[in-house]
Amino acid sequence: MTGDALDFALESLDLAEPGVRDRLMQLYLRLDPFPEVRAVLRQLRVAGFRTAILSNGSPRMLAAAVDNAGLGDLLDAVLSVEAVAVYKPHPKVYQHAVDQLGVAADAIAFQSSNAWDAHAASAFGMKVVWCNRYDRRRERLPGRPDHEIRSLSELPALVAA
Repeated sequence: MTGDALDFALESLDLAEPGVRDRLMQLYLRLDPFPEVRAVLRQLRVAGFRTAILSNGSPRMLAAAVDNAGLGDLLDAVLSVEAVAVYKPHPKVYQHAVDQLGVAADAIAFQSSNAWDAHAASAFGMKVVWCNRYDRRRERLPGRPDHEIRSLSELPALVAA
């Protein structure tokens, strides 16, 4: 899906330079996390919370990204939509998290910086924290985030309350 989106963007911008697509796709495997992510994941783990990623990314892409970011030891699970053969915001994706983590939807504190993802997880029944780093307007979708933060550094105090 990432490759298809990139192809569309390159075509839309009329960029046909040889090798650009491949270079950009390789960079996507080495994305750096936001500066606070490692510390927040450590705090959550110390506080007894389980941590996981639920992504539209492929298992290969997720493994490379997690490894590059050095987050593997801070995550209990890395879940890809490939296991259910549909993409977010389909409810099967959120059900996959429930099934794999072995907890009810309302026991999951779901964080996303994507408003559409936050709304979909909320509509599914998860407790949702939308990380709205860029002060975006809420979307007109079913579901509603329970909380809105600007940085994940706000999360440990919020979930501990």
